[in-house]
Amino acid sequence: MSEAKLREEIVRFARSLFERGLTPGSSGNISVRLDDGGWLVTPTNASLGFLDPARISRLDAEGRLVGGDAPTKEIPLHAALYETRGSARAIVHLHSTHSVAVSMLPEIDARNVLPPLTAYSVMRVGRTALVPYYRPGDPAVADAIRGLAGRYSAVLLANHGPVVAGDTLEAAVYATEELEETAKLHLLTRGLNPRLLSPAQVRDLVAHFKLEPWPEDEHGHDHDH
Repeated sequence: MSEAKLREEIVRFARSLFERGLTPGSSGNISVRLDDGGWLVTPTNASLGFLDPARISRLDAEGRLVGGDAPTKEIPLHAALYETRGSARAIVHLHSTHSVAVSMLPEIDARNVLPPLTAYSVMRVGRTALVPYYRPGDPAVADAIRGLAGRYSAVLLANHGPVVAGDTLEAAVYATEELEETAKLHLLTRGLNPRLLSPAQVRDLVAHFKLEPWPEDEHGHDHDH
């Protein structure tokens, strides 16, 4: 896809996310990696609902601004995920309400934040890691992402929001939306002992759709009620 078309795609998906209330105000950012190693990335303090394709930031392979407005301050976050997640071609970072809420819960497992609630949460999102709180734009978040060693395409930043990588912009957007819906389901069913997908059902999805392995339930719980 040409750079011009990618700019239009960023604007189209960003507006859709904003108009459905998935990231308020001027929060959230999107990047796409280009064939020459450079990026397109949404500008700093820009609302995802009102982007101008001509003003989207263009970075070279070294991360230097070569066109458009100044980029989002979350560049270190995006850079670390591209660096460790070799298949990533696009990254979406939102401040979506339910995902942020889940990131605040005291009992979540930082290595596997959300349980296997639905088939599509396993298929589109996979495991989600929790990264501790860092000030927005803090370069230290990059080290935390690198510490995950590329094992996750979806990460929750504590008290901040989700960051999701995909092999296309469309895939990254859809996975981010699925993560938000799964977080909402988790909050709705929290404390109600919901029937999760069983380890066997998850293994079947992993094998059938050639997904990354999902860890077995460490506590040996049988999710089939």
